[in-house]
Amino acid sequence: MRIERRRNVGKAIFVDEVGIEYGVHGEVRLRSAYQPIFAPLGRSLHAVAVEGLIEPHRAGRAGSARAFFESVAPPDRLFVETMCRALHLRNFHNIGVDGLDLFFNYNPMVHDHCGRALAEIRLMSRHLGELGLAPGMLVCEITEQAADDALLARLVREIRRDGIRIAIDDFGTGHSTEERVSLLQPDIVKIDGGWFAEFCRHAAAERFFRPLVSSLHDRGARVLVEGIEQPVHLRVALDGGVDLLQGYLLARPALAGTIFNEEPLSVDALLGRENNVVPLFG
Repeated sequence: MRIERRRNVGKAIFVDEVGIEYGVHGEVRLRSAYQPIFAPLGRSLHAVAVEGLIEPHRAGRAGSARAFFESVAPPDRLFVETMCRALHLRNFHNIGVDGLDLFFNYNPMVHDHCGRALAEIRLMSRHLGELGLAPGMLVCEITEQAADDALLARLVREIRRDGIRIAIDDFGTGHSTEERVSLLQPDIVKIDGGWFAEFCRHAAAERFFRPLVSSLHDRGARVLVEGIEQPVHLRVALDGGVDLLQGYLLARPALAGTIFNEEPLSVDALLGRENNVVPLFG
């Protein structure tokens, strides 16, 4: 098997025999996977984007991404996360479908100071053309956690400078609040899947969710709900007027190089499964 070493990303990124790039960190092989993101159109859902996710493999077996990142030593975290973003950008063309946007994660808390964060952003932007990517195709999901407001605002301005869009991740939990939405003015607000699943357990979920979506729309943001795993989640999200949807009920992440299914999904068929699952309330 021919392996090519990518020197500009250190000694961690290689290319397999079919042209898919992967990373190596210790005994773990890191592979890009892409989960489709859908937009409702009439009674169907159409894939309009994908989110780049890392699938760690040890001894040929896939493991948990969360467990892998938690195992990375703090001094290595910045390098590993930068490598993962590079993999998603480099492997995106292997999807083979035109017109899709690419969501990728960015956590400013792994940088020890703002200067390093800004340097990485500028370096990434300079190399997009080499990968056949336009800034307007990219959506940077800010996992802001406890980051300082001033730092976040500065990073967002820098990311936006070349036309990359901004999404706030995990809205509904922790530090992702409407105040942060007002401060950062994101293009997209991503509703946390765990929070949304718990929210859907309440009988009045539809009645209370629509005003939240409307308030985010009023701030100029599109609304994406992740973690759509049951028909009731899809129903509440659609009734609320959301713009984008993501979750296992719709499509699971697939490794780079997997044939992408472009067929629209039937809303009625997906909602029809609701009668076959255990009710969440009542």
